[in-house]
Amino acid sequence: MADEYRRQEVRMPAMGMRPGAGGGPHNRFAPSAKPKNAKGTLFRIIKIYLRWAKTIFMAMMLTGLSSFISVWIPYYVGKSFNTFDMNRRSVDTDALVGILMIVLAFYVCNWLISFINGVIMLKVSQKLVYVLRMDFFAKMQKLPLEFYDTRSHGDTMSRITNDVDNISSTIAQTTTQLLSSIITLIGSLSVMISLNIPLTFAVLLCVPLIGLLTKAIASRSRMYFKAQSKSLGQLNGLIEENILGLKMVKAFGKQEDILKEFEKINGILCEHSTKAQIWSGYMMPLMNVINNLVFAVVAIIGGVMSVRYGVAVGIVVSFLSYSKQFAMPLNSIAGMFNTIQSALAGAERVFEILDYREEPADEPDAVDMTEPKGKVIFDDVCFSYNKSKPVLQNISFSVKAGEVVALVGETGAGKTTIVNLITRFYDTDSGVIYIDDTPITSIKRNSLRKCFSVVLQDTCLFTGTIMDNIRYSQKDATDEEVIRAAKIARAHDFISRLPKGYYTMVSGSTDNLSQGQRQLIAIARAVLCDSPILILDEATSSVDTKTEKEIQRALLSLMKNRTSFLIAHRLSTIRDADHIMVIGDGRIMENGNHESLMEQKGIYYNMVMSQMGNLPA
Repeated sequence: MADEYRRQEVRMPAMGMRPGAGGGPHNRFAPSAKPKNAKGTLFRIIKIYLRWAKTIFMAMMLTGLSSFISVWIPYYVGKSFNTFDMNRRSVDTDALVGILMIVLAFYVCNWLISFINGVIMLKVSQKLVYVLRMDFFAKMQKLPLEFYDTRSHGDTMSRITNDVDNISSTIAQTTTQLLSSIITLIGSLSVMISLNIPLTFAVLLCVPLIGLLTKAIASRSRMYFKAQSKSLGQLNGLIEENILGLKMVKAFGKQEDILKEFEKINGILCEHSTKAQIWSGYMMPLMNVINNLVFAVVAIIGGVMSVRYGVAVGIVVSFLSYSKQFAMPLNSIAGMFNTIQSALAGAERVFEILDYREEPADEPDAVDMTEPKGKVIFDDVCFSYNKSKPVLQNISFSVKAGEVVALVGETGAGKTTIVNLITRFYDTDSGVIYIDDTPITSIKRNSLRKCFSVVLQDTCLFTGTIMDNIRYSQKDATDEEVIRAAKIARAHDFISRLPKGYYTMVSGSTDNLSQGQRQLIAIARAVLCDSPILILDEATSSVDTKTEKEIQRALLSLMKNRTSFLIAHRLSTIRDADHIMVIGDGRIMENGNHESLMEQKGIYYNMVMSQMGNLPA
């Protein structure tokens, strides 16, 4: 339960974790194959794009203009052939030059419009990425801790990176491409019908052929691409676990086993990727076969009609160009279908997080804490992560300001849950918690969490200097105040011995500091925070005995005039606590100071004697 609590150690920590939480074994990286609500998701994306409606409208107009120009280029190319008089063996030079200048102007304008349009859509797509990522990250700050307890962190990261990128790159590109394809198809068809209906039907021969080809290939390639995504997710998951647990892999000599498992999954991925690429690779060669077939049919029919029925050679040439041009948009639309499906599926994954319920808002009449003292009361509190399995049942106790409370008990008994409820990272199922006689639900969250400073067993350091990490709890603290806090926490000596001292760079993922040193930094952070309620979760578990005694002396000074909650398994650290509460079966089994509990010779007595070696563990 304390894993997540420890993982996010800050002044206002996201604490607690459901037993068995973590999101399950589902694939973290593979997107859904198809969106569940494509229409609704598409409308939401369009709504976001409408923030830049004027820019999008300009891009649409430029796309339409570009497509309009593309439609007329084959027409004028055909007219240029009609300037040749085969009977007189002459050419109308002025007309030919005029037409060629028009065609050249069309090509130049088309290139310029396409370039401007590409820049516009690129900017819009990047703005979309920026907005979605900002909205997503802002949402993450408002989500309840329950969300992180029940979701794979890798999956959440994949949504804010891969899925958002997929939305922007795919939707932005296909929007103009789809519009361009539709306009080109309609325009080309209109011009062809006006020129010659029989030749138009010859060109339209490509439509059913392309439709059948797309259906046949897409169904097979989609299946293999889906399998490829699944295998890739499994491979990424194995790599991630191997990197994070590399010490354990080496410690237990499992390198060969991991290598065999990697080889197996990598082989499956290779097989699926090969088949996916082969099937998708069939599309363009077969499309070229269809295009060339239609081209040949149009050329034969056009030649016959030109010889027997006097159809102008220029019209036949135009239709030969249209036969190529007409197939391209159909091919693009067919290719865009799967791409859009994938993008919409990614968008659904992003919107799922954006729509997730946030932490309950502060009550309308919620107040700010002014000069909190640290008195804490639990009044008949019940709580459960899973409604069918209560964690705390009818918990009641009172702690005066400045008292020290120790919570002991077996792992999973509910010690960290009590702290989670005090800090309101979870709300109670029933009962009321008071701080200074004010229900915590009547206190603004930000104000409430400023009442706490925290030291956890597994310290979280953020990328930056040691100075920045200690100052994390009080961003306006001076360097002198940071150094004074480090001295109280007994961290100054080892920091001073580092090459760059307080300006040594650290992060949460590197091992340039020992666990004990990281914990000393966390204690310095709590000292600097100077909050009225102190929470210590196995705060000295990762340091040596000598350092532990020094830290305990520092903590005694730190705990003066502060309400302190100690979560400890080493009972020697809590002997001087005002209250020692033994938690078990969701209840307070015993409550008292060390002497009174030892006299009772109950659960606490057995725990102490067991650790001293006088009783069997």
